[in-house]
Amino acid sequence: MAAGAGTVGAALEQANTPSVITLVTGGIALLVVLAGGTPWRFARNVITIVHEAGHALAAVTVGRRLRSIRLHSDTSGVTVSRGKPEGPGMAFTALAGYVAPSVLGLLFASLVGADLITAVLVLVALLLLGVLIMVRNAYGVFTVVASAVVLGLVALVAPKVVQAPFVYLLTWFLLFGGVRPVVELQLKRRRGQARDSDADQLSRLTAVPAVLWVLVFIVLTVSCVIAGGLWLLQPLAL
Repeated sequence: MAAGAGTVGAALEQANTPSVITLVTGGIALLVVLAGGTPWRFARNVITIVHEAGHALAAVTVGRRLRSIRLHSDTSGVTVSRGKPEGPGMAFTALAGYVAPSVLGLLFASLVGADLITAVLVLVALLLLGVLIMVRNAYGVFTVVASAVVLGLVALVAPKVVQAPFVYLLTWFLLFGGVRPVVELQLKRRRGQARDSDADQLSRLTAVPAVLWVLVFIVLTVSCVIAGGLWLLQPLAL
């Protein structure tokens, strides 16, 4: 019996190695993003939270007054800030949304690469707290609180063996999940929809065609996937 328990323990320890975690969580995240359907629509709420947090942080950074954040059940969102309606600050605020999930995923990948799993959990908690303070609609509050409950269970209740896979999964999902909304945006634009999107706002602010701003989003998000993926895949090269 003791030998059997030891074998099971050894198997669990082997399954929790960085290389196995990286491959399994990366595969799950990619499957959710590519498969679409209900899993993607549900998980996309996470992308929306980070998207709007990106707008909010950018607005505060350039000196705009943040007024509210709204998160909707169709996974869209709106961040309202006050300040100059044009200029570099407004352009930076508009740019930040679509690239925020990928940039955050890249940051998390660097922390994971340095074995700073707890730091990722702390940053997620701070992000959720910041968004919760500014959310002004019921569904938005529900989404953020539900996310916070999941985070709390992982960080405070779940065993340590669960925390690393959770952080890896979240990081991969932010990296992969940051790309799909940009593709969806351009598909909507080709159908004559989403004409008040971030890309179209940037076009009006800069006189650069919206499709080129979509291309900028694509280049930045894919670059984050490549760079973040290299960090996360480091254990496989050892």
